[in-house]
Amino acid sequence: MPVPEYRAPWYLRNGHLQSVLPTLFRRPPMPEYRRERITTPDDDFLDLDWSAPGSDTLVIISHGLEGNSRRAYILGMVGAVNDAGWDALAWNYRGCSSEPNRQPIFYHNGATYDLDTVLHHAQATGRYHSIFLLGFSMGGNLSLMYAGQQGADLQPRVRAVVGFSVPCDLTDSSRALASPLCGIYMRRFLKKLHGKVRAKMAQYPDLLDDAGYDEIRTFKQFDDRYTAPLHGFESAEDYWRRCSCARVLADIRVPALVVNALDDPFLAGGCYPRDLAAGHPFLNLETPAHGGHAGFMLAGSRFWSERRAVAFIHSRLRESSLV
Repeated sequence: MPVPEYRAPWYLRNGHLQSVLPTLFRRPPMPEYRRERITTPDDDFLDLDWSAPGSDTLVIISHGLEGNSRRAYILGMVGAVNDAGWDALAWNYRGCSSEPNRQPIFYHNGATYDLDTVLHHAQATGRYHSIFLLGFSMGGNLSLMYAGQQGADLQPRVRAVVGFSVPCDLTDSSRALASPLCGIYMRRFLKKLHGKVRAKMAQYPDLLDDAGYDEIRTFKQFDDRYTAPLHGFESAEDYWRRCSCARVLADIRVPALVVNALDDPFLAGGCYPRDLAAGHPFLNLETPAHGGHAGFMLAGSRFWSERRAVAFIHSRLRESSLV
């Protein structure tokens, strides 16, 4: 069933409210997750949480920065996917499942190699005829970047990609988050990321330290000091350029839906690739006036983003059944 364009209730027409309220107050039911730990090619591990009623359709759900499979927006989407009759796989990035990962690296916006590992593991079960990649924020960037990198070589069982609140251009997103108006978000992210740094310090004391960490105020400072050198980038700017999905969106060869609210405080400029989407046969960009960052709240148990994702997946399944 088609879903109308998102119209925020009058009292939620504020991007900061939409971004903060679900984090503070939403408590979706916990799925009956089955935890599975898989080994990566570089002898690290990823923790996967399956909520699988037994469908031949799977939705692989990727979380945002410093998120995990138990964040409210992930639980809500898992519930919506299961209610539609499909299996859900919510995976945790390296170091995001309450246990430090083994290798010196952790996760970042361009770590599509880990999504590739998850996808191939799911395919190897032999249970799925159709697979969808769905992500929020960083997870949306990761999913879209992976589809773009694979291009025409994307595994044919992957029918479509969906991203909500996607920082398609990491440079513009990082600059938006450096605004004083986003100070509350930056402080929260940096506090949580400090925990990742300390965990790595305990494992690899000669590799990095947190002296002067309290002076870090922006992602540029954090990425220059930690993300870039740990993961082989020259600088924060080099990392942002190479790991922005905007760089490869033109190469996507499966239907892709990107929903970025215009009042999202995390996004700016190139995060809204209107010109590319206008002439792209596969890329669908929707830019509701409101919705904040991973918000899209409605009255009731289901958020609009969940209804929109389910409707989009249904439409792709109908189309593929006609082939």
